[in-house]
Amino acid sequence: MSTGQKPTFRIVVLISGSGSNLQSLIDACHNNQIKAQITAVISNKPSVKGLDRATAANIPTLVIDHRDFSSRQKFDQHLLEAIQNFSPDLVILAGFMRILTSDFVSQFEGKLLNIHPSLLPAYQGLDTHQRAIDAGDSKAGTTVHFVTPELDGGPPVLQAEVAISPTDGPQDLAARVLTMEHKIYPAAAQWFCDGRLTSQNGKAFLDGVVIGKNGILFDINNEH
Repeated sequence: MSTGQKPTFRIVVLISGSGSNLQSLIDACHNNQIKAQITAVISNKPSVKGLDRATAANIPTLVIDHRDFSSRQKFDQHLLEAIQNFSPDLVILAGFMRILTSDFVSQFEGKLLNIHPSLLPAYQGLDTHQRAIDAGDSKAGTTVHFVTPELDGGPPVLQAEVAISPTDGPQDLAARVLTMEHKIYPAAAQWFCDGRLTSQNGKAFLDGVVIGKNGILFDINNEH
């Protein structure tokens, strides 16, 4: 926030890499698009660019290296305790490349968001762009969704589409999809922080109306 009182709504962001989606969230908070404060950025990898982005924005950072733990459960327990110290209203996974245990996810039920580089429910998991190209799809995209114990299986919130060109390789497609991620992730976070977006019983709701199984399609011509 550049002016006025800091918002009381608290966000913790988890990262594993360069943090370009983190930067879009930082910018949206700074511009008051998202009426919230990012109170911590936690990475499971040291010395990644995303940590530098957070430091430049005066956001506290923490590294919890998953390689320091003997099991996924022990890592998740340590991560859970660290997040709870910041008392977040929303936890955002922004390129966080770890599969979280059911016990962890259940602690943040209804307030844990992720973004996935496909038009869910299509292409859960990895290599989404190559899989879309190999299938001969005419379009690809990205989806913001609530996190549930099922990998990439939580209820979709917001999707953005991009066309697939016959000459596209996976890196070409990934670059265009990432541009759309930077638009829809702040938009979905804004809805949540404004109290418009909720999740109950495996479904997502916007303004009390259930969102369909593919999420809301982002309209680039009417971003708000």
